[in-house]
Amino acid sequence: MARNRGKKYRSAAEQIDKSKSYSVDEAVALVQKLDVANFDDSIEVVVKLNVDTKQADQQLRGAVVLPNGTGKDQKVVVFAKGEKAKEAEAAGADVVGEDDLAQKIMDGWLDFDVAVSTPDMMAQVGRLGRVLGPKGLMPNPKTGTVTMDVTKAVSEAKAGKVTYRTDRDGNIAVAIGKKSFDTEKLVENFKTIENVLVKNRPASVHGTYIQNISVSSTFGPGVKVSPESF
Repeated sequence: MARNRGKKYRSAAEQIDKSKSYSVDEAVALVQKLDVANFDDSIEVVVKLNVDTKQADQQLRGAVVLPNGTGKDQKVVVFAKGEKAKEAEAAGADVVGEDDLAQKIMDGWLDFDVAVSTPDMMAQVGRLGRVLGPKGLMPNPKTGTVTMDVTKAVSEAKAGKVTYRTDRDGNIAVAIGKKSFDTEKLVENFKTIENVLVKNRPASVHGTYIQNISVSSTFGPGVKVSPESF
């Protein structure tokens, strides 16, 4: 609850009209204005979907390249060998390896943001599931991180590709950039996420699909967004 938060959080929360649903532009601009952190924190969108995640066909998972990036320098590791390893290095991968990379991760090294693997390396990568899975780092075909086109995978990750996935309550949370971004760029990234979710609406979902949307900074209060503003 806000009263248990810090002074800056409470001050920021007081500037938000809780009875109002803001337009995308208004919500993003307001979040940028709120003074909560002493650094250039990230802006995040949270969408509550009317889906039953117990049904396999209603579990949304995928990836999209944000047109204006995320403002974060993504560290990318690639599991590949031979020519594919060379392609990954040429594309700008930070670390490329095989069993050596798998062992390094097993030993506790997790200083990266995205893991990519060629299909033939998934036997080695599979044993890292208990390490990478809980952190959302496990390569997956649905997010384009299990592929023979390592050049594309690395380039997209570096350019601002983000992944999305429904949690057990049907929520999806995605970072859309930094507070220092131009408002227009954050709004464009925001709408890119919304368009992807609408495009991938499960056919078996009935009624109102998007139930709630909010935008916030890393440590700031959420601002409710009106779905009608899209």
